[in-house]
Amino acid sequence: MSLISNPSKLPPIAYLRHVVLRSVSSSSSSSSSIAVPSHKHIAHLLLEQKSASHVLETFKWASKLPNFTHSSSTYRALIHKLCIFRHFDTAYQVLDEMPDSIGQPPDEDIFVTIIHCLGRAHMVKQVIKVLDLVCKYDQKPSLKMFNSILDVLVKEDIDIAREFYRKKMMESGVKGDDYTFGILMKGLCLTNRIGDGFKLLQAIKSRGVTPNTVVYNTLLHALCKNGKVGRARSLMNEMEEPSDVTFNILISGYCGEENLVQALVLLEKCFGLGHVPDVITITKVLEILCNDGRVMEAVKVIERVESNGGLVDVVAYNTLIKGFCRLGKAKLGLRIFKEIERKGCLPNVNTYNVLISGFCESGMLDVALDLFNDMKTDGINWNFDTYDTLIRGLCSGGRTEEGLKILDLMNESNGGCRGRICPFNSVLYGLYKENRLDEALDFLTNMGKLFPRAVDRSLRILGFCKEGATENAKRVYDQMIAERAVPCVLIYDYLIHRFCQQGCVRQAFELMNEMIAHCYFPVASTFNVLINAFCEQGKVGSALKLLEDMDCRGCSPDIESYSPLVGALCQKGDFQKAWRLILQMVEKGITPDYFTWNSMLLCLSRETVWLKSKNTFYVNSMLHCIIETQLHSRVDSTLMK
Repeated sequence: MSLISNPSKLPPIAYLRHVVLRSVSSSSSSSSSIAVPSHKHIAHLLLEQKSASHVLETFKWASKLPNFTHSSSTYRALIHKLCIFRHFDTAYQVLDEMPDSIGQPPDEDIFVTIIHCLGRAHMVKQVIKVLDLVCKYDQKPSLKMFNSILDVLVKEDIDIAREFYRKKMMESGVKGDDYTFGILMKGLCLTNRIGDGFKLLQAIKSRGVTPNTVVYNTLLHALCKNGKVGRARSLMNEMEEPSDVTFNILISGYCGEENLVQALVLLEKCFGLGHVPDVITITKVLEILCNDGRVMEAVKVIERVESNGGLVDVVAYNTLIKGFCRLGKAKLGLRIFKEIERKGCLPNVNTYNVLISGFCESGMLDVALDLFNDMKTDGINWNFDTYDTLIRGLCSGGRTEEGLKILDLMNESNGGCRGRICPFNSVLYGLYKENRLDEALDFLTNMGKLFPRAVDRSLRILGFCKEGATENAKRVYDQMIAERAVPCVLIYDYLIHRFCQQGCVRQAFELMNEMIAHCYFPVASTFNVLINAFCEQGKVGSALKLLEDMDCRGCSPDIESYSPLVGALCQKGDFQKAWRLILQMVEKGITPDYFTWNSMLLCLSRETVWLKSKNTFYVNSMLHCIIETQLHSRVDSTLMK
């Protein structure tokens, strides 16, 4: 029966001692005698202590245990903890006790422990003096000790490390090994002393020693890091047996330079030598292939890696799926998604986000919503990017009400919007696209609770535009841009209208380009105000290009798009171009209004040269067509009323 009735109420140190003794006793085959704890048990107990005083107390307690004697392992644990707590003087006193206590001086591992701890404390001079400490106990410093000191020094100061190597090692007749040269090369490359790195390489060769792959790889990495991938490739050719790490370094270097050709050449050589690049390198290759639109080649790379026993993780697959989505092939991305699930590679939140984005870009919003709901079923939490991507897709796709529901879900989640305004700007864009400008203004005002500064500036700009204070509005806008804030779509719409009203068409056009750069594609009313402004300034060519741009961007022109152009062309007497626009309008189902027909008739009446060149029947047919279309347009407008 235990003498301690409730051991959990003991002080922490005493409780740990009790646990050790109990575990030792339970492992003993004899129940009549108390088992002696092993050195391993006591060393573990010492390493568990949280302060220098506790570790010393525990060490003394163990010394008093019946039939127990400390060993090098328990002393090493004690010294390690004392050095961790930076009680180096106490640690040195313990070293002095060892010969009398256990009959042997401190061993190599204890000195290496002290070197490492002094290094972590950045006590460079004391690290070098460990050599004197070793000699104090009539021992000769080993190569392991020299290398440990050298390793500490290169992290602190490469010049001190090189001096140590020359004066303490070479002059003492200590021949370095591969590890020594690896440490020196690491120090030189960390400080970008690549030239000295090459000198070291030659010095190693001059001794008749072949530098190992670690030395080469360290220098190769430094070269690639400094943009000297070609030089690294030449150096690689000197190596007898490049390792998989060698290929990882070079392939990654070429990917960093976007030199896809050389990256693939080295990848092929890597496979040919029986090596398989690591997953990070493979992901870089996949990324550069997908960015170049060569997604099917990326698929083949993954197949080769897997067939050769290499690892492909979810990040690599996400890169591939993203590549398909960029090409507008989200369905193929979804197929990859299902395949990796069958392989046992579980998709993560980024996988879903990439697919949701891909389907939103392809206009397949129902599939995007299904994936969003599948995440919940699969136990994957939605993050900000999930919400933001789907809200943007729904609002851009004319489904703003559903976008608002997703926004509500985001606001109810633990993270919320996290101070980011993008989803709210997407809702404003959706309302703008649906011509719900009053609702958009109300929504912007309500955003003030979450984004007071952004909303205040936005409302000030809109207010200045309404008042005609264009310069003040532009000044606030410029402040927002300077602070890298993204203005909402209403700001662009108001400013474009205001600049056009003042005849500042160039500034309005530049603002439209900035608007498009932020993925806010203008609606017809915004295009129309610019077309009208160009026409008023007689820049019909620019207005016609803008009309073409509307079609290219999927924005359907309306009567307000065509009417100013027809009028401007008729004023210039270009009846034929105006007539072609009329025909284009009719083809699109747009009925010309009264003013458009008047412009055409006035222009036709002035075209005496053109009329003389046509026969009477042709002219009568055209007039009849104009009058008939005009009558139809009036009837249609009456019925609409």
